[in-house]
Amino acid sequence: MNPSPDTHAGTVLVVDDVPDSLRMLCDALMQEGYTVLVARDGEQALNRLAAVSPDAILMDAVMPGLSGFETCQRIKAHAAWSAIPVIFMTGLSDTADVVAGFESGGVDYVVKPVRIEEVLARLATHVRNARAAREARDALQRAASAGAQSGPDAAVALRLEGAALTPRETEVLTWLARGKTNRDIAEILGMSHRTVNKHLEHIFEKLGVETRAAAAALASRAISA
Repeated sequence: MNPSPDTHAGTVLVVDDVPDSLRMLCDALMQEGYTVLVARDGEQALNRLAAVSPDAILMDAVMPGLSGFETCQRIKAHAAWSAIPVIFMTGLSDTADVVAGFESGGVDYVVKPVRIEEVLARLATHVRNARAAREARDALQRAASAGAQSGPDAAVALRLEGAALTPRETEVLTWLARGKTNRDIAEILGMSHRTVNKHLEHIFEKLGVETRAAAAALASRAISA
């Protein structure tokens, strides 16, 4: 069922040096209620992000100048953009290319020619996951900023604030607090199981806890405060 004209599913940045080849996909995205922005190369994509924060990015891998993989690495290295899910859409289908896409920070990889219904389904899932993570992350930040207030959870908030978690560590912690397994977190955030474990090691050290249950309990108390 097509959404009503007033429905806004989110904003998607499509990065492709031949965007006309994706015209049918862009039309389908707009019919689903997405606002579609287009960039023809990596540099233009980075310039777009300086002005607008999309809900997701559909990225070609092979482009003039910066490749899609290099562009994704720059996006993930930028604190304000690192949580935006990047989905690669490319003709590169070798295993090495797929691995490179995920290692650069992509959350998904679709081989061209794309199947529009499949892309829409994958996109909706990643946008939904990103929004849930952002809401939980915002809740943690609100709890930390309220740490000076009185109440039983003030110490928890101050503890989180003092931990100085990175944006990526905060994402891992918020999904941990929502009961997700390491495998779930890896799939949601588009990272390897080993990377999730490494983030958790840093989180435990910064929070002064020894188990995932203790870390999850702290985060849950802050979110529900």
